[in-house]
Amino acid sequence: MANYKIFKNVKLGKNSIVEDYSILGKPPIGFQDGELITSLGDNTTIRSNTVVYAGNRVNNNFQTGHGALIREKNSIDADVTFGSHSILEGYCKVGRGVVVHSNCFIGEHTQIKQGAWIGPGCVTLLTPHPRCKNKSKCSKGPTIGRFSVIGAGSTVLPGVKVGNNSLIGAGSLVTKNIPAKVLAYGSPAEVIKSTKEIKCQVGLKYERDDF
Repeated sequence: MANYKIFKNVKLGKNSIVEDYSILGKPPIGFQDGELITSLGDNTTIRSNTVVYAGNRVNNNFQTGHGALIREKNSIDADVTFGSHSILEGYCKVGRGVVVHSNCFIGEHTQIKQGAWIGPGCVTLLTPHPRCKNKSKCSKGPTIGRFSVIGAGSTVLPGVKVGNNSLIGAGSLVTKNIPAKVLAYGSPAEVIKSTKEIKCQVGLKYERDDF
C-alpha cells in the first residue's frame, strides 16, 4: 500500500519516484480537488514528506530533497533540483538547470533563470511593506539572472534584479540591482569586482563552464 497521496488531475511522467508521506496536487484554498491540473515530467523524484500543490507545471528530471514545499501555479523547467525543507511560494518561474539548496524560502513571483545556483538558507521576498493595504500595488518578486550564484544565507529584496553570471557573497542583503558578471557582497551588498578578477584561496581563477 502506497504511503503517499496523489490528488485528481495530477500527471506524473514516466520513470518517476514518489517516496513515503508525500502529497501531490494538493488544492490551494478556494479550489476543489481536480480543478487545477498538476503536471510533473519524466524522471521526477519526489523525496519523502514533500508537498506539491496543484497547478504546477514541472518539466523533466525534477527532484526534491526531503520535506520540500512547492506551492501552487509555478512554472519549473527541466533539470531543476530543489533542496530539503525549502519552500517555493506560488507563481514563480524557475529556469532549466536551477539548483536551490536546503532551507531556502523563495517568495511569490520570484524568477530564477537558467542555471542559477541558490545556496543554503537563502531568502527572496515579494512585499516591500508587509501588512500595508496598498501592498498589491508595489509588490514585485526579484529576478535571479542566468548562471548567477547566490551565496548561503543571503536575502534578495523585492523587485531586485541580480545580473547574469554574477556572484553574491554569503550572508549578503541585496537591496538594489546588481549588474552582470560581478562579485557583490555585504549588507547592503555592494559591487566589489568583476568575476574575472576573483581568485580562490589557492590562487586559482573563478571559472565556470556554463558562462
